[in-house]
Amino acid sequence: MTAFTWTREPQRISKTMMGGRWVIVVALALLLSLQQQQAHAAKEPFRRDPGHPQWHHNSFQDHRDTVRKMTHELLHSRAQVPFPIALEVNVVLVGFLNDGGYRFHLDHDKLHHHMKSSYPSHRPSCMETGEMLDIEFDMSYNVIPVGPTELLAVEDELKHKLVETGLCRESEFGREVPCFEVEATAMEPTFDRLYNYLFGLPADASADNDPNKAFPTAIFILNLDKARMDPKNGTSETSSFGSITELTPDEFQKQEAGYVYRYRYNGGAASQVWLSHGRYAVIDISAGPCSYGRLETEEGSVGHRTVPRLQHLLVPKRRPVVNPTVVENVFCGQISGTIVSALEHIIAPDVRFETVDVSSRLLVPIIVLRNHLHYNILQPGSNHSIDVDEIRHQVKTMLQPGQEVMVVAGIHSLHDHERLAMAVAKAMRGMSTHDTREDGRFHAKTLTFLDGAVLREEMRHSADVLAAGLLEVADPELSARYFRRRQPQHNWEQPPTEPEQNVVKSSQPKYPYGKKSAQEKNAKRTGRDRKPSDSTAPPVAKSHGTRVIPVFVLSLDGVDPQLLMEGENLMWVSHDAVFVLQHPGDPITLSAVSETQKMKAIPNSPQRHIVAGLAAVVGGLVAPYERASHIHDRPILNWLWASGHHPFGPFSNTSTVSHLLRDTAKRNAVYARLHMALKTIKESTDHVQEFISDYLRTPLGDQVKGEKKKNKVELWIDKFYKKTTALPAPLPHEKVERLENYLTTLEDQLVQVSALLYDHQIQHALGNASTVMQSALFTQDYVEHMIAAERDTLRCCRVQYARPVQSTQTFLYGGILVAGFLVYFLVIYFSATER
Repeated sequence: MTAFTWTREPQRISKTMMGGRWVIVVALALLLSLQQQQAHAAKEPFRRDPGHPQWHHNSFQDHRDTVRKMTHELLHSRAQVPFPIALEVNVVLVGFLNDGGYRFHLDHDKLHHHMKSSYPSHRPSCMETGEMLDIEFDMSYNVIPVGPTELLAVEDELKHKLVETGLCRESEFGREVPCFEVEATAMEPTFDRLYNYLFGLPADASADNDPNKAFPTAIFILNLDKARMDPKNGTSETSSFGSITELTPDEFQKQEAGYVYRYRYNGGAASQVWLSHGRYAVIDISAGPCSYGRLETEEGSVGHRTVPRLQHLLVPKRRPVVNPTVVENVFCGQISGTIVSALEHIIAPDVRFETVDVSSRLLVPIIVLRNHLHYNILQPGSNHSIDVDEIRHQVKTMLQPGQEVMVVAGIHSLHDHERLAMAVAKAMRGMSTHDTREDGRFHAKTLTFLDGAVLREEMRHSADVLAAGLLEVADPELSARYFRRRQPQHNWEQPPTEPEQNVVKSSQPKYPYGKKSAQEKNAKRTGRDRKPSDSTAPPVAKSHGTRVIPVFVLSLDGVDPQLLMEGENLMWVSHDAVFVLQHPGDPITLSAVSETQKMKAIPNSPQRHIVAGLAAVVGGLVAPYERASHIHDRPILNWLWASGHHPFGPFSNTSTVSHLLRDTAKRNAVYARLHMALKTIKESTDHVQEFISDYLRTPLGDQVKGEKKKNKVELWIDKFYKKTTALPAPLPHEKVERLENYLTTLEDQLVQVSALLYDHQIQHALGNASTVMQSALFTQDYVEHMIAAERDTLRCCRVQYARPVQSTQTFLYGGILVAGFLVYFLVIYFSATER
């Protein structure tokens, strides 16, 4: 038994050791495979692992105190203080961690501090009136650096999308190098993945149109390594996503790689900055340089040095020694200017029209007026066709929450409408201009164009009639809902003497910037200011809560092949109508130039211009290349953001509106209500100031002086509210207290609206803004009633001004002086020793 035990035990031990070895081998294999998977995952771009830093929307609590302080000062001060609205912008830096072009490093904290200190706020204006809005954006910046893995993924994708197009100059006077172009729409899926990766959004986040969901706004700034993605180099260094090495002096000098690449968005103008279909814009400092603008003027033109380039700073021609600190500071200032241009033109732009749209229904009749029978512009399948369904979809994306839209289209012959045909003939204008020929000399020529202001004045009485007819043909039930017939109930009832006013009043001033235009000077000759007669009153009228925006499409044949509308455009827009020109001519050469190529307008394709006009009227959008300037007292141009996903201008080629501009259109409705409410409140406080100042003045007309340390811009309402007195006052204290309670309620409501706008809750913000506007109107009515009542009470009092009479005290002082001398001599006389 003992021998058996000793003979079997070594075999058992050997089997146990062999099993332990296999367990160790399997564990090591699993560990190695796990490490390989983690290493592969770490190098996989756009992958969010557990524990990845989460983007979060900053809290409004950081801005609440500032907003409340400025709002209180706005309501309780005579100073021109705008209403603050916090706005957050994300600046994404790609290739600035010693891994991009020239291995340049940009401190994101320094850029954040520079942006916050140099551009802390922005106040938009209204292009219609030329005045600043009573709102101001309190800018909040988030500067986010991106790692090398995502940088290499963008470079690899861009390298495969480059297409060689010929030769171009490397700089203004540089050598000719190969030129490559990339379609920006082909790169958008990559930037969408980067956008969703950074902000933790799902893949279909860009298609979400929820008005109460917060979506971040981003500006991508790219610094790519052109040598790594050189298309002439067959091997792909970025496909393996390996480590990035430092540059040798020879490699540093060859970072431009001897080629140039540019972006074209949907076949538009070549550019290195563009607006995407989503909620971000792209600035690529490695692309280009690009140049585009207009021939006759240099205003707003984009040149080779408009967008900053590291080549000009790191490889200067006349200064071989470069200080890295100075280069970083200079580049930080230059790129900040480009970011500011994006804020002013696409993220927080001006408002086109100061329209407060309180309607619940929107009717867009597309009225085609033609003088031929050659083709049907509403029949799909051709280049000159109008896609009504796509127009309806684009308008829906810019509507206010709760609004419904109806788009109808129909064709009318100009031969059947004498007044409309006369209006088109009357709107024809001629203009002399100069063009550069091949011999290098200027040659004068005459251009024919259509005056949109004349068309609007002549056709504004026919819009409702034509729209009602189109809607009745399309849907008779909706026609009764949108319009009501004007029929006299008795034979003796006379027609109205004046045409019925619109439900929403948003009249456009005749001289927005204080100057008469050439069209207004010819108003008498064109009959633009003639008062309509009683017979021009339309037989139909819009029902309550309906807004009609007619789109007149002039489909003309047999006209000048170079016929355009004002400003070398095929579209003219006012606050209540859109006019689009269409004729079967060849592409018209414009004065807009991209590189060495003149841009052309296609007159037989009106789809893009209809969408652009409706975006301006419905959403209040301004073209990304326009901005109101109070220094120049007119709108100015900046063509830097003229390329991208928008339907405006000669350099774009898209018939849809990006999500970023759609969000802006919805926010503009809130801004219009707030602007009207604040304007009403200021008018009410001014009326109170004028009334009280009439009864609190000295006989010379000077204001009553108070304490020296009192605020000079403090309102009389606050003075009467803070300090009660038994003396008679122009306004009783109980009425002042009630008015002060109104202002306190408005202050709380305005702060709440600012918080909702910061959180992108457009639907709730729109409802609160409507409440603020109604409260402001009620307060105005109360103030007017209170002032009228107090004027009746103080009717027995009057202010009398008299010439000042200076009272003299000469005899009194003289008597005192004589008495003093007499007392003095008497004292001397009686105090003498010898008498």
